[in-house]
Order: sequence, then C-alpha cells, then structure tokens
Amino acid sequence: MNDLINIFLNSVFVGNILLAYFLGMCSFVAVSKNIDTAIGLGFAVVFVLTVTTPVNWLIYQFLLAPGALAWAGLPDMDLSYLKLIMFIVVIATMVQVIEMLIDQFSRALYASLGVFLPLIAVNCAILGTSLFMVERNHTFIESAVFGFGSGVGWMLAIVSLAAIRMKLRYANTPRGLEGYGITMIVTGLMAMAFMLFSGITL
Repeated sequence: MNDLINIFLNSVFVGNILLAYFLGMCSFVAVSKNIDTAIGLGFAVVFVLTVTTPVNWLIYQFLLAPGALAWAGLPDMDLSYLKLIMFIVVIATMVQVIEMLIDQFSRALYASLGVFLPLIAVNCAILGTSLFMVERNHTFIESAVFGFGSGVGWMLAIVSLAAIRMKLRYANTPRGLEGYGITMIVTGLMAMAFMLFSGITL
C-alpha cells in the first residue's frame, strides 16, 4: 500500500509529468489562460491517462513484450518495437471517446477547448506516461495509480498556472516579458517549487 501511495505522490509532485519532464507543454501554455477551460482539459487528461496507462500495460505485457506470446505458442516472439504504434492507437481511441462525451454533455466546454481536445491524442505527456510505465516495470495496479497520479499532477499544474495568469493580468509586467515570456518564467518557478517535495519521505 505504501508503494502505491509513493507512486501516486511522486507522479503528482516530484515526478510531475509536466513540471519535471516538461511533457505536454503545448496545450499547457495555450489552454491555461482560463481556469474553467484548464479544469475541463485537466479532467480530460486525468481520464485519458487513468484509462490508457493500464490498458497499454495489458497490451505490452500480453502481446508485445519479449516472450509475451508464449501463451499462443510463440515464446521467442518479440513485438516490443510496436509499442509506440499500439500505445498511440489506444490513446487516440480514448481521446475520441472523451471528445464525444464532452460534445454530448457540455457544448460550451467543447467549444472552449477547441482544437486542443483532439490534440490530447498527440500530447507527449500521455504517451510519455505509458513509456515510463514500461521503463519502470510497474505492475498493473501500479500502472493504474501512476497514470491517475500523472493526470492529477498535470491537472494541478495547468489549473495553478491558469490562476497565476489571471492574477498577472493586473500585474505590472515588464514589456519584454508580456505573454509567453512571463508564462515560461512562472512555469520554471512552479517546477522548482514542486521539486521541493522531493525531500518528503513516507
């Protein structure tokens, strides 16, 4: 149980998929201008990561990993080179499902997210989480917790930045740093703040 808590807290704070590895920066910067939109996209990313990471674990362990096809009489088969393609197919499918759900139940959120909702399918944070899951040899349960924690961490980061950017509208920002300049500086400061959690042990 402690291992699962450690994985969750690490993926949210210390190993935040966005602030520690800077994956998924395009939609992070573009959609963080409004808190409501940031929350909506954050929930979408949480859902996609929570579903795709364990599904990709099953696909890798039972179809792609070296020796995974022993159950089919092919113990020497190694299809691990296909993991990128298979992971992307799963991610694209889940993004399509959530896009249809948001379009059905919240047209305003669907319109505000615009092109960045389908772009979750090519968000490197989503694919990166599945690749980290393979690299770190997580179990199925650990993969599910890691995916959920990574999504929560990404959502926490984008909502925090959206709140800061709303405050910055009333700040006296130097002319040369207006817009994306001050946004990237704030992102760097947030990343350093999140790294302070690395000293916490359970």
